[in-house]
Amino acid sequence: MHSEKVISAFKALGKQLSEMKVDAKSKLFTDCNNSNPWFTHESMEVALSGIIKMLSEDIMSWVKSYDFLSSKRANVGVVFAGNIPAVGFHDLLCVLTSGNHLVAKLSDKDTCLMRFIMDQLIDIESELKERITIVNKLENIDAVIATGSDNTARYFEYYFKKYPHVIRKNRTSVGILSGGENEKDFAELGKDVFLYFGLGCRNVSKLYVPDGYDFTKILSEFEGYHQLIHHHKYRNNYDYNKSIYLVNKEPHLDNGVVLFKQDQSLVSPISVVYYNFYSSDDELERHLLSDQNKIQCIVSKEGKWPESIPFGRAQYPGLADYADGVDTLQFLSNL
Repeated sequence: MHSEKVISAFKALGKQLSEMKVDAKSKLFTDCNNSNPWFTHESMEVALSGIIKMLSEDIMSWVKSYDFLSSKRANVGVVFAGNIPAVGFHDLLCVLTSGNHLVAKLSDKDTCLMRFIMDQLIDIESELKERITIVNKLENIDAVIATGSDNTARYFEYYFKKYPHVIRKNRTSVGILSGGENEKDFAELGKDVFLYFGLGCRNVSKLYVPDGYDFTKILSEFEGYHQLIHHHKYRNNYDYNKSIYLVNKEPHLDNGVVLFKQDQSLVSPISVVYYNFYSSDDELERHLLSDQNKIQCIVSKEGKWPESIPFGRAQYPGLADYADGVDTLQFLSNL
């Protein structure tokens, strides 16, 4: 199936999602939320808006920058993650636009929304039915793309060692504060922290702040996300972590919505944001370099820090924003 035809199907998908009727969307979101309570209507709305934005880019130019003319048409097994809604969409896009056959092992946490998206694609272009196979176990494949935790990655490395593969591990994102941020900046940073309840690898779970930083403003602004505390799963995490810190007498900051704790670790529990102080840009750069293989993206005010993106943009990756920094289309072009 020619790539132009596949790309046209994805462009039509973007248009179809953007024009989806309110009632149909509400029913879809309710069905998916019944399967996974973490997938709220708001979370799925954000996820679909991110997909629509991605599909509005120049997909043709993106794909044509790779050489697929000599590549084998492969059965590519994809183990989809399910931490946030439709998180595996980019892999779906890459496999199909590169001319390969997708063999999908969906996460039981995100079966509803991903099946809907695949069904929409097939309705738009019936030939894609022969290019998308959903399975319970990956068999008869030529290559693998698998996303999971550090623990499952070790299993994937062993189980799929005989195939060309991309194995993704735990990653998280960090934010850099200079002390010169205003209310608008904190509102945008809040999206990077709180969207999807902080469950995604592009969620900011760690802040680097200058020595002597005053947390008063950020604590006040983040109170604006008070609705999260009414979500029972988030509230359970908040109450649990708060009780642990209180019982162990661990210093922390609390605004009733989120806990701030100084910690060297990058990945914080749900409802907690870790932070560390820095005294100079050089010191901060050393911290970031030492953890670069664990960081998905960096956010800073107006994207001023080198290789960072502006606050509020973390959850809206573009076509060329590859997970773990591994170029998925380049991998597929080498099969």
